[in-house]
Amino acid sequence: MTKPNALYAQSGGVTAVINASACGVIETVRKYTDHFGNIFAARNGIIGALTEDLIDTSQESEHDIAALRYTPSGAFGSCRHKLDTLEKSRPQYERLIEVFSAHNIKYLFYNGGGDSQDTAYKVSQVSQTLGYPVTCIGIPKTVDNDLSFTDNSPGFGSVAKYVAISIREAAMDLAAMSFTSTKVFILEVMGRHSGWIAAAGGLAAEKEGDAPHIILFPEIPFAPEIFLARVQDCVKKFGYCAIVVSEGIRNADGSFLTESGLVDAFGHKQLGGVAPLIAKLVKSKLNYKYHFAISDYLQRSARHIASKTDVEQSYALGKAAVEFAINGKNAVMPIIVRQPGENYQWTIGEAPLEKVANVEIGLPRDYITEDGFGITEKARAYLLPLIVGEDYPPYKNGLPQYVKLKNVAVVKKLEKAFLI
Repeated sequence: MTKPNALYAQSGGVTAVINASACGVIETVRKYTDHFGNIFAARNGIIGALTEDLIDTSQESEHDIAALRYTPSGAFGSCRHKLDTLEKSRPQYERLIEVFSAHNIKYLFYNGGGDSQDTAYKVSQVSQTLGYPVTCIGIPKTVDNDLSFTDNSPGFGSVAKYVAISIREAAMDLAAMSFTSTKVFILEVMGRHSGWIAAAGGLAAEKEGDAPHIILFPEIPFAPEIFLARVQDCVKKFGYCAIVVSEGIRNADGSFLTESGLVDAFGHKQLGGVAPLIAKLVKSKLNYKYHFAISDYLQRSARHIASKTDVEQSYALGKAAVEFAINGKNAVMPIIVRQPGENYQWTIGEAPLEKVANVEIGLPRDYITEDGFGITEKARAYLLPLIVGEDYPPYKNGLPQYVKLKNVAVVKKLEKAFLI
């Protein structure tokens, strides 16, 4: 009897460690030869499944698959594409089943955030309705750290480490130049609706006067006059002011400071750069010389200083996803469960995709200081273990060595092409 094949796909914004989850999935599937035939990857997420653009991972060596653990970005390509309900998107679901049936795919491992888990859940349900059951296991991933149920989201720990290191180092530069030059430095980080990444910058401040002196969170309405007074006070006290700002900070009426009017494929509002806006405000009202940086893709692709905890958890979740499928689980997502006690320990649990999908968890108010400009000790206790440890990639000629897979295409079996 022909053994069923599996399909792995990456979705949403990529991270420094999503490929570690891919590594965990592929290496584990390869160990269970009595259960699986082959494991394919969908090129560019669910779009690759719809267009029958599949990658034959069996063409990759054990060495190259293992090297995914050290390689940032998405090795198979990602996408932002939302599947609607069966009533509205029936042709897309029927196409997925055609592709799965043609290639004997009975397992789907979908690696992404809340919107991506919604896709995995819908496929698990609709496949039953359309008469071709597919076991769907979600694998968590998001730098925003806003997935429900899981203690933390793979990808976040490495971004948190990058941001904390970056603001610490930039502030040292600022301090050296502040007497005769720049007084204010602003680091913009990701976080449309939640301030988890911005909060991580607070880990750099270990004592009074350490940077960052101000953190601007989406959860705290931006009050220009209070902010400017705080900047002025910091410059008087310390000689300079280092600021971390989340891209999603809002006005008192709830509107984004930098809303562009555009939306992405998931319906999320597109934001412009908030750092230059804050810098302009500081210059116009206080006349301080400033510099700013927008960390953008740099923060989520910085594999060279990834958190070891993050790498290990990402791999473990990929491995667990396959083991869940083998044990008959369906429409679930493996999660990180933090164990009680002073020493940080974690285990793998599970959560139903139905409840994970499209749910965002914001930064708790008690993680933010009363004045709204910093993090509390409770936040520090939660965040610090997630950035601990180094897991450097191999280096050659001074540069990290990342793998680029061959990504050999699987021969198409369906005559009719499918347009997205």
